[in-house]
Amino acid sequence: MGLTSDLGALLSGGDPHLTASGQQQTKLILLDTLGAMLAASRPALPGSQVLKRFIEAQGGAGPSPVVGYEEWTDGVTAALVNGYLAYAMDIESHHGPSVVHAAAAVVPAVIAISPMTSTTGAEMIDAVALGVEMACRTSLAIGPNDLYARGFHPTAIGGCFGAAVAVARLLHLDAEATTRTLGLAATQAAGLLTWTQEPSEQSRPFTAGLAARNGITAGLLAANGLGASVDTFDVDSRYNAFTAWSLNGRGNLELLEGDILGCRSIEELTIKRYACCAFLHPGIDALLTIMSDHGLTSADVHAIELRFPATGAPVIDGNILRSHRAQYILPLATVMGAVDFDDVIFDKGEVPEVERLARRTNVVHDARLDTTFPQHYASEVTVITRRGASWSESRRDARGTPALPLAPSEIVEKYHALAALRVPEQRHEAIAEEVLSLDESADVRRLVSLLPFPRP
Repeated sequence: MGLTSDLGALLSGGDPHLTASGQQQTKLILLDTLGAMLAASRPALPGSQVLKRFIEAQGGAGPSPVVGYEEWTDGVTAALVNGYLAYAMDIESHHGPSVVHAAAAVVPAVIAISPMTSTTGAEMIDAVALGVEMACRTSLAIGPNDLYARGFHPTAIGGCFGAAVAVARLLHLDAEATTRTLGLAATQAAGLLTWTQEPSEQSRPFTAGLAARNGITAGLLAANGLGASVDTFDVDSRYNAFTAWSLNGRGNLELLEGDILGCRSIEELTIKRYACCAFLHPGIDALLTIMSDHGLTSADVHAIELRFPATGAPVIDGNILRSHRAQYILPLATVMGAVDFDDVIFDKGEVPEVERLARRTNVVHDARLDTTFPQHYASEVTVITRRGASWSESRRDARGTPALPLAPSEIVEKYHALAALRVPEQRHEAIAEEVLSLDESADVRRLVSLLPFPRP
């Protein structure tokens, strides 16, 4: 018996120790993710249309819904498309320390598998929380900076294991089958950072789709008896997750061995207020504070400087992707007063004021700020005006992080604003009602039936 087998036994046999606040947070994370998926499913979004054609090309109906689409399809395809939608607008939650968009991988897999099982609302809550925990712990144990250094996206790797664990839970797999699920997830886990060099913003969310798809595939194949390795996380095994992805070949094993059933990660997720890379959120908060406190408009601003941890700065400095480019996001926030839901999808870089400030925005790679990264995305913003005055603001955390949490009502409000972009008010109100009372639901089929786009 090794660590992997121990994990299989624990994940299959134990019940998550969710506190009342953890249970409430899980429902809010589920709701927040569904809002992101619904908004991203709009036909006006180019990636959404590609995925719709992809589903149609597969032919035939299936048991699983595609959120915001008319189609139902097979579970594996549904997980892929739903995962894509969850990450498409870069507005879904994320886990700062592990740098994983865990919910964007786990929730789509859970939605896809639920119609194939007899799932209660409480079981769905447990599966989401446990899947998020596994996704975050896997990235932390391997080392998110190690994954970046090797060219892998932590969401694609950690998210795959998280989705697999959530699916195994809802399929009621025993310890041996859950252990094989981990092995099958490891065999499939993949997702390079090549999307950082592709400006359409369409291949970036594909990594979350891959994680959801690979996770549900692992669970379904294990349930059907497919053989697989049972030593994925055993460091004495010749081929294991740490030799594959950790720079030291052993990772931080103790981060995977702790009380995984405690499901603390779900309460450590950040709820995004801006549709862009989370690294930029503290800087946006600081920038907007300067603009408000000093009564500035974009016309007053001559230049913007962002100091950011040197380890993470390459991700946001001059990135070809709008969602990850400080020289697009900060000028946009200066001009528009926010970073709205569609600002990543539809380029506003040619707005004259945004274009002017983009040339005058500088990112300083500050090793001094590395001491708390990636636990905190410490940012220092300086705004220099045309009159020569300058003001600076520092933020260790953005609003929406565990340190500065949003109120539940703010999260629900965000969901409604997103969902209203796709479905009528009556529909998104009904979805919210089902999710927020999920712990009392004997069957999630009512919720699942509300997720596809309503037919006339």
